[in-house]
Amino acid sequence: MLRLDNVCKIYPHGEVLKEVSWEVKPGSRIGLVGANGSGKTTQFKIICGHEEPTSGQVVRAQGLKIGYLCQEFDLVPTNTVAEEFMRAFVELNEIQGQLDRVHKAMETAQDKELNRLIREMDDLQRQFEAKGGYTTDAKIEKMLVSMGFGAEGGKRLVREFSGGWQMRMNLGKVLLREPDVLLLDEPTNHIDLETIEWLESFLVSNSTPLVMVSHDRHFLDRLCTSIVEMERGTATQYLGNYTQYVEARALNRDAQLAAFERQSREMEKQQAFVDRFRASATRSTQAKSREKQLDKIELVDKPDTEERTLEFHFPQAVRSGMEVATIKNLTHAYGDNVIFLDANLHITRGDRIAILGPNGSGKSTLLRILTGAEPALSGQAALGAHNVKMAYFEQNQAEALDLTKSVLDTIYDEVPEWKTDEVRGLLGRFLFSGDAVFKNVATLSGGEKARLALAKMLLGANNFLILDEPTNHLDIPAKETLEAALKKFDGTVVVVSHDRYFIQEVANKIVEIKDGQLVLYHGNYHYYLERKEKERLKEEEKRLAAEKAEKDAQKRAQRLAKEKGRKA
Repeated sequence: MLRLDNVCKIYPHGEVLKEVSWEVKPGSRIGLVGANGSGKTTQFKIICGHEEPTSGQVVRAQGLKIGYLCQEFDLVPTNTVAEEFMRAFVELNEIQGQLDRVHKAMETAQDKELNRLIREMDDLQRQFEAKGGYTTDAKIEKMLVSMGFGAEGGKRLVREFSGGWQMRMNLGKVLLREPDVLLLDEPTNHIDLETIEWLESFLVSNSTPLVMVSHDRHFLDRLCTSIVEMERGTATQYLGNYTQYVEARALNRDAQLAAFERQSREMEKQQAFVDRFRASATRSTQAKSREKQLDKIELVDKPDTEERTLEFHFPQAVRSGMEVATIKNLTHAYGDNVIFLDANLHITRGDRIAILGPNGSGKSTLLRILTGAEPALSGQAALGAHNVKMAYFEQNQAEALDLTKSVLDTIYDEVPEWKTDEVRGLLGRFLFSGDAVFKNVATLSGGEKARLALAKMLLGANNFLILDEPTNHLDIPAKETLEAALKKFDGTVVVVSHDRYFIQEVANKIVEIKDGQLVLYHGNYHYYLERKEKERLKEEEKRLAAEKAEKDAQKRAQRLAKEKGRKA
């Protein structure tokens, strides 16, 4: 269907892709993984024809239609959802525009001009019908249901929906074009867990071959049948999902390292023989023969076991008191929208709490209230009285960082007593090296801002970390390093994240925002899911029992009515 054949891409700043080759076949579900800047999105742009490869080619089946769900939403806020779906039919909209022009011209045309316009209208109507123009309403209605909007939701304006629902709109538009291959570029960014789980289920049931770029390991595990790893511009393909890829990659590297070491030992042995007997009268011929054999050996590369990724640990802080923070009878609202109603939560030393809830439920609001950045309408949200030292990682780094400073000065201003090489050493651990430290913060990508904000957090000896989506824009190796650091951190953590793998690795308690309350689950994410499933089954049992009781009551009523009728 689709094949990248020795694709190379060179930009002025360097080579991004080096003879990349991989293939999409019917039924393929490929995860494209690698560090930020490894060329994943570049490959999507080349596949779509938005950029040309420096060398190599993309081989496509004749007439292949590619659907591309990119990170930036192409939506008109003032359109209804149905009108936005209609924008997917580009050719039909162009033909309809031409028909409208012809109809308007026919109002004043006469004789020959009118006849010409009638012929043009007939030709355009044939094109419109051939391209399925008279079935678009039915297709849009079906897609509105598939995406969860329903017929009534199609009448609402785009701007009334959250980012998660707008992602559904974009996906719906892509699917209305009936693509043969679907490209997904970070589809889970900035959407809540409920929407991610919906998207997973939707894609599992969809048979369209797909290639996805994602840092969501759970998402990759559930959907992928193979992984293409990008590292230093080269591509390696592995069968299986993300977990299977990690295991296979480790085995491959171990095997390659063992082969490298065996070959190195054997070559050292042979070279020692050559050096010893090169000048020997009796064994020089044998030594020269072995030297020629050494020259012909195809060398085994040493695997790169020291990947350059984010490395840090949180500095030692003073031990806080047992009570780190208390939320008591918290009530908060925005106009008529009540977020919290007499909510309560006690945070104790050593807790690593993940706050869960759909977008708009108040997760970030809760963190802002807890940090004092936003006053509560009523109730209490206070830090503990004994040695609690808090650090707050905001979700929107553009608001948390001074955009006028350089990367170097952002850190330097926090620790003016440090020497330049000390500051550069810290930044190097966060992947800012060379001239990158002189970049202005305003020019940084989302991932670079996230890494810089984490570097700032590292400078303080804090025992209470409040983190709002800390993994947004981080690549998988960086997420894994942050997870490891948080697990070793001996303080207290409250985190909001939609990364389920991250939550499972870090959290020892889950707090769900539900109906204005903070519902605490004493366990990790898997425990929370088990409890939620038990709650769902219990509610289902209650519902079925209530339905049965209602039917039984109706039957009794009908029986009594019949008996009363017979007596009458």
